Amino acid sequence: MRYISTRGQAPALSFEEVVLTGMASDGGLYVPETVPQLSHEDLADMAGCSYAEIAFRVMKPYVGGEIDDETFRDIVRDAYATFSHDAVVPLNQLDANHFLLELFHGPTLAFKDVALQLLGRLLDHFLQKRGERAVIMGATSGDTGSAAIEGCRHCDNLDIFILHPHNRVSEVQRRQMTTVLADNVFNVAIEGNFDDAQAMVKASFADQGFLNGTRLVAVNSINWARIMAQIVYYVASAVALGAPHRKVSFCVPSANFGNVFAGYMAHRMGLPVERFVIATNANDILHRTLADNDFSKQELVATLAPSMDIVVSSNFERLLFEAYQRDGAAVAALLERFQDEPTALAEAPLARLREMLASHSVDDTTILEVIREAHHRTQEILDPHTATGYRAAERQRGDASVPMVTLATAHPAKFAEAVVKAGFPGVPLPPHMDDLLEREERYTVLPAELAAVQRFVAEQRR
Repeated sequence: MRYISTRGQAPALSFEEVVLTGMASDGGLYVPETVPQLSHEDLADMAGCSYAEIAFRVMKPYVGGEIDDETFRDIVRDAYATFSHDAVVPLNQLDANHFLLELFHGPTLAFKDVALQLLGRLLDHFLQKRGERAVIMGATSGDTGSAAIEGCRHCDNLDIFILHPHNRVSEVQRRQMTTVLADNVFNVAIEGNFDDAQAMVKASFADQGFLNGTRLVAVNSINWARIMAQIVYYVASAVALGAPHRKVSFCVPSANFGNVFAGYMAHRMGLPVERFVIATNANDILHRTLADNDFSKQELVATLAPSMDIVVSSNFERLLFEAYQRDGAAVAALLERFQDEPTALAEAPLARLREMLASHSVDDTTILEVIREAHHRTQEILDPHTATGYRAAERQRGDASVPMVTLATAHPAKFAEAVVKAGFPGVPLPPHMDDLLEREERYTVLPAELAAVQRFVAEQRR
């Protein structure tokens, strides 16, 4: 298996190389050169399998033989043994044909654990094999940072630096990062927003000279292994609901688009999906693009669903590459225009996107309304991100006979402020986190200046 850039100018890489590289040298994102296929029989044979076994079968073609089967099985089993539920990502029925896919049973109570528990182990495996050390830099709007830290805190060959927007993540999200006092973990609070932090991480990958030859590794969703791991839960949940013998639809709370793209890849592999519904908050570039062909930046709005407070959806580039029929030059030109001015997609690529994707945008008032409504109807308390999905799934549902699966991206205790605002007394943290708000914190506040951040990383790495 080889991987190519969405902008068409970077060399093709192996799986090992793409995991260690992250972003392509031409500024693009890596995607597989060919998409592995799961036959009707392959999918049917997964019925009744454990999550780890389904994960091994789905991901094996992407690894391309670069890890032997026994070692890869062990890595996968080890990653998902960290989850508190035997099903790893259990389905919870909400009504006759609407299901919640609970992706929050990992160590940090968010869907990012599904990919990052695996990615940390893959990185450590490849670095150990090469006799190398590496530095991880990542930006987070909330959940990615803590999940990345948990995935990498025990890695012998990695130092991890996570940038988060100062005072713009929930207290639980911040403390899940800043109370990990491992020697290889460094938290940086940026005096700016998520997009400022993301831009500095991207700039650091574009010019890595400040590290004097040490490898810089990405753990955010520009890293292909993140997408690969997320494909699995689409397959596992669809098979549990009767695939491949019937179609399933998915509703995905989305900001950076990696989660939706993973679902799209599951469909490309052969999973029968009727439609994907994209749920956004007030930062609605994905919804505006699909509904009105308005592919433009707008001012960031701080919302009750902070993990979705993103102006630029980085992973949308991967789907644009497919929509433009893998024309890297066309994608590069589109994204260059996007940086400077409001733009629009060409007619044919937009039509291709609309064949499989619907979308819906939800404001803060509606988020609170949905948290109350969902509890009244199901006795479930939803976190604010999942609430956007609950409403979008109902508004954009297609054939009622097709099961609709809404992805529950975080445990409601991570966003207690929104839950309390909706009129509830709050949600207790699970037992392993019940002292989180009393734990010692360690982080450094830095200005949103590239030089200051790079100097800190270069000085603090081991």
